[in-house]
Amino acid sequence: MGSPYAHPLPTPSTPAGRDGLAALLARPTRAVIALDFDGTLAEIVPDPEQARAHPGAVPALAALAPRVASVAVVTGRPAGVAVRYGGFAGVAGLDHLVVLGHYGAERWDAVTGTVHAPAPNPGVAAARAELPGLLDEVGAWKGTWVEEKGQAVAVHTRRATDPQAAFEALREPLAALADRHGLIMEPGRMVLELRPPGMDKGMALAEYVREVNAEVVLYAGDDLGDLPAFGVVEKLRSDGVPGLLVCSGSNEVTELADRADLLLPGPPAVVEFLAALAQRL
Repeated sequence: MGSPYAHPLPTPSTPAGRDGLAALLARPTRAVIALDFDGTLAEIVPDPEQARAHPGAVPALAALAPRVASVAVVTGRPAGVAVRYGGFAGVAGLDHLVVLGHYGAERWDAVTGTVHAPAPNPGVAAARAELPGLLDEVGAWKGTWVEEKGQAVAVHTRRATDPQAAFEALREPLAALADRHGLIMEPGRMVLELRPPGMDKGMALAEYVREVNAEVVLYAGDDLGDLPAFGVVEKLRSDGVPGLLVCSGSNEVTELADRADLLLPGPPAVVEFLAALAQRL
């Protein structure tokens, strides 16, 4: 195992999680480390354009990536945006990093430094055009923030006077808007996102795990959009593939915490865990 490390690895609370961590330590070169971005590697902030990876994230990932089969950042953001906000480009040691943006619809590979993306979805463009009038009609324009995501569009309510009230007021109208344009509406932490069906983090993770033929999978996330990826790891475990589920703790979302093997209190603790894992390997 080598030299002592500054931060000992925490012990997962479940037998399956302990098995997953043990398998990762035993077979790191067959392991995929998959991580959400916002709320996991980066703090949640009122303005999503100001989100940046924790200062320790890139050094931890650069130490970890050469020791495992791959590190994958799985995010609803456009891949290029996540690369910029994460500071992932041109970093020594990150050759084994990929960013699966837009829930896997886009992909950036560190080896090539290029993004592969499909054409924009026409339903997203149509819904985006209707959003200003809808927000005004609902009376939720003030304090809400519309995030352009290319393959999706999201309405954030964190900056509203009453974020939860604005969130609840918009749920039904945005769901109806999504339905009219053949989209789905997914709620998150003070955000409602409209995107095409058939795109989620579970599908992105399952496809990538198959691609690299991983024998161990760790997934860390913080929000409802991470539940499909949790489900994929649970399915893999039932098929005999060890896995570890990590929740980047939030008092806004309890569903992930209830299913996680390891609960960490936010991005600083996630980064500390990744650094400790790299040292252990």
